[in-house]
Amino acid sequence: MADYRKITLDGLWHNNPALVQLLGLCPLLAVTGSVVNAIGLGLATTLVLVGSNLAVSLIRNLVPDAVRLPAFVMIIASYVTCVELLMQSLTYDLYQILGIFIPLIVTNCAILGRADAFARKNPVMPAVLDGLMMGVGFSVVLVLLGGLRELLGQGTLFSDMQLLFGPEAAGWKLTLFSDYPGFLFAVLPPGAFVGMGLIIAVKNIIDARRKARTERQPQPVEDGGSKRVRVTG
Repeated sequence: MADYRKITLDGLWHNNPALVQLLGLCPLLAVTGSVVNAIGLGLATTLVLVGSNLAVSLIRNLVPDAVRLPAFVMIIASYVTCVELLMQSLTYDLYQILGIFIPLIVTNCAILGRADAFARKNPVMPAVLDGLMMGVGFSVVLVLLGGLRELLGQGTLFSDMQLLFGPEAAGWKLTLFSDYPGFLFAVLPPGAFVGMGLIIAVKNIIDARRKARTERQPQPVEDGGSKRVRVTG
């Protein structure tokens, strides 16, 4: 029986594809100049993860090992095409901003890795949950990095949200620093690397402190019962 709690924690924290596996960093670092870009790419990646894990789990006993990986790539490419068409129909301006990084989801090692390492070995429900949690974990890192870079680079948060959520979201923009001159480094690729490094460092610090706290806690002593010892003299 699948351990759904472990699957959830692995996707969100212990085996996060961006913070632990360090997969999918190319689009993660390239398009996280703002929160709306991060949300758009995160949603697209999550949809592909869930769909590909579902399909791979359904056919896991039908595909021979010799053609396993090409079949998985074709499945992923099909879902990426569906996501592309959906974004072109509903959020065309955001699709143009994200550009080539939507089709490049096909080459995201996090998606192919979960299909091969988990979905092909597990039933449908655990596979779908794994895809969802990995996608949510990846999206959270995207949004954190996008928010950090937008805040430092422009002094705002949630700008241009109408690109994803429609005209009513135009008023969601928060200007946190008035007359902010901007910090160009934050919105350039080097700023993405530095921001990602800071997020990974924070996670490592939290993990180290939790481990140290666990080691300091007294371990329960097993009571094996009293034993009679025979002493001869």
